[in-house]
Amino acid sequence: MLRLLSLELQKLLLNRTSKILIFVSFILPFFVILLSSLRINVFGFFTLELGELGVFNFPIIWHLTTFFASQFKFFFAIVVVSMIGNEYSNKTIKQNLIDGLSKKEFILSKFYTIVFFSLVSTILIGLISLCIGLYYSSYTEASIIFREVEFLLAYFVKLVGFFSLCLFLAMLVKRSAFALAFLFITFISEWLIFLLVMWQTSTETAWKVIEVLPIQSMWELINQPFQRIAMTKFPDKGELIYDYAVHGYEFAIVIGWTALFIFLSYRLLKKRDL
Repeated sequence: MLRLLSLELQKLLLNRTSKILIFVSFILPFFVILLSSLRINVFGFFTLELGELGVFNFPIIWHLTTFFASQFKFFFAIVVVSMIGNEYSNKTIKQNLIDGLSKKEFILSKFYTIVFFSLVSTILIGLISLCIGLYYSSYTEASIIFREVEFLLAYFVKLVGFFSLCLFLAMLVKRSAFALAFLFITFISEWLIFLLVMWQTSTETAWKVIEVLPIQSMWELINQPFQRIAMTKFPDKGELIYDYAVHGYEFAIVIGWTALFIFLSYRLLKKRDL
């Protein structure tokens, strides 16, 4: 595993564009810190400081930071599709196989890289969340601080799943730009399926269907936190209540899609004449 990961990292770090995108991917989550220090002047009457509103208290901080950080995953998605696009355009994929790398090892090297960068990103977000929380939170009990850290695991699984989808699309079309276009088409297709099912059956059934589709199932791992924040400010508003927790079946769905995308990527490479 380390040999395959090292091989892939060398390729990425030798590419100027990949290095820049990887750097940006790791720097952007730190903007959460800027968010915590944001002050909004409301027409000169008073200053609204997010850090003082309690939104960075434990345990809600884990939910908030992982949700915002996951919105920056598109930058590393470009790196993932570029890994495959460059292999085909530079003919390095054929050279790797000639040099003794099996097709299975080729796909695994990409997957290990995805897991590695997802893990590093998760650790960074975990440390950022912990630091912001310790600074702003009024709760210092360990039982509260580490409650809901499953959002970090959800963040990790979400990244691995999304990047595995990007890997599969890149293997399917061989070109970075086309792979990103297909990613957008996949997103649109899921909502077209939602509308079709809703038209044929009901809205409730349509939601059940779309929640098991790739992109939406990854979104469902970490639901938006805004409604939850509103619930803390207006606890008497029953209509604000919603299910924001991370569930085991949601993990299972995304992990299932991840395994399928990696398997299909391997099958495509195995059957393809290089």
